[in-house]
Amino acid sequence: MDIRSIKSFLVKSLVSDSVKLVLALLAVFFLFVVAVGAQKGLAARAENQKVLAELNQAGAPAAKPAGDNRLQDPWREGWDGAMRFLSGRNLETIARQTTIVGLAALGMTLVIIAGGIDLSVGSAVALATIVIAWFLGRMPSPSIAAILAVATCALFGLLSGLAITRLRVVPFIVTLGMMLLVRGAAKGLSHEQKIDAPETWLNGLLASLLPEQRWMLVPVGVWVLIAMAMVTALVLRYTKLGRHAFALGSNEQTARLCGVAVDRVKLGIYTLCGAFAGLAGVMQFSRLTVGDPTVANGLELDVIAAVVIGGGSLSGGEGSVLGSLAGALIMTVIRSGCSQMGMPNWVQEIITGIIIIAAVALDRRRHRRAAE
Repeated sequence: MDIRSIKSFLVKSLVSDSVKLVLALLAVFFLFVVAVGAQKGLAARAENQKVLAELNQAGAPAAKPAGDNRLQDPWREGWDGAMRFLSGRNLETIARQTTIVGLAALGMTLVIIAGGIDLSVGSAVALATIVIAWFLGRMPSPSIAAILAVATCALFGLLSGLAITRLRVVPFIVTLGMMLLVRGAAKGLSHEQKIDAPETWLNGLLASLLPEQRWMLVPVGVWVLIAMAMVTALVLRYTKLGRHAFALGSNEQTARLCGVAVDRVKLGIYTLCGAFAGLAGVMQFSRLTVGDPTVANGLELDVIAAVVIGGGSLSGGEGSVLGSLAGALIMTVIRSGCSQMGMPNWVQEIITGIIIIAAVALDRRRHRRAAE
């Protein structure tokens, strides 16, 4: 391989959408490293000014303020704040917080690539926690409880697919109704209460690593996300289902004329989306350790946002697993950074909303340029 071919490969790699997203993620992360450090330093300086003002009012000698224990070094405080955001513990926390949205986003990636949408994933996550807690109270096997939770959510995904393909109702309406149906089923099964469950190994899937577990780098749940992401990427790239999903999202009528079993593909995709939502529910149960019918309210918006920020097109035909995971990580980094800077939750929501609008606007602009 000569220098020219290497240069061409590097240029193509740098302009690819996936690499751009990873670079954007790194840029956002280090932006918050600097921002958190600056905020901590400015906060220390402001606190010093208050202390000095109090000492001046009390008539303290000029030499005394320098020895006051309340005074802080703004540079050191800023550096320590930046290093805390950059620490391995914070990176582990970000990975844990991304897992639930990331798993649900894998299924949503398949749906959006195929030109659909699924608004029921948040309700499916809540139902999964209820199913696990309910079965754990009646049988000693956490593995069976987790499998039944995933299977239950996959069944509701299949029902969504059947309603879309048999009743010929648009996915938005079907999954909107399924969102209410599944949430109601979770509340009915739990009698609108949280269900306590005995402690099992499921509780440790997303728990912070103990000192003797540091060799794992991240909790088991994060490794599950990585494994599922690799499987989903292979499905999209090398299987008939993946190729047909892209064809379906690009032009459903053309795909049908080319012999694609459109209804069968939709059934498979919505079933997989439900299964991934169920797996996300298993991780949600690990964080809560109880079954909660009200949890994950609005989670579907975070999941859709992760896919859209990651380059998925709501028009269908575009999307990637790496992009969706990068989108989920970007949202988590923003929330973590805003939280460590002491920003209220409503500021985080505004920033996330702006990013979603910008991502969709860029997608539309890209489509218009491609059409010209």
